Amino acid sequence: MTRRRAAGGRGRWPGWVYDGGHEPDHRFSFANERTFLAWIRTALALVAAGVAVDVIELDAAPALQRGLSVLLVGAGLAFAVLAWVRWARSERAMRRGVALPSAGGLMVFGVAVVAVAAVLALLL
Repeated sequence: MTRRRAAGGRGRWPGWVYDGGHEPDHRFSFANERTFLAWIRTALALVAAGVAVDVIELDAAPALQRGLSVLLVGAGLAFAVLAWVRWARSERAMRRGVALPSAGGLMVFGVAVVAVAAVLALLL
């Protein structure tokens, strides 16, 4: 078990991710980080879409437009949190040499995004 220490004697952050197992091949860690960044881009796109739906005047009821905006921004924030949790769980699994976590929860959010996109397409 190896653990790298920073110059001040403190370990890498977050400690609960890096505190066990062995250092995985850097290619796998980089792939995990690229996936994390892709989910963050998706989260930012959802937040931007929510802001756009709120600002642009649509031929929909104001309550529906506001609700859709809040739903998109909320989904974007949830995607960001889930992306970070997924990254951390995958990094821990790689360090401990166990199977990567399943992506079942992400499928639910993917279906939700498709449903919101369908509603947006109907409104526009």
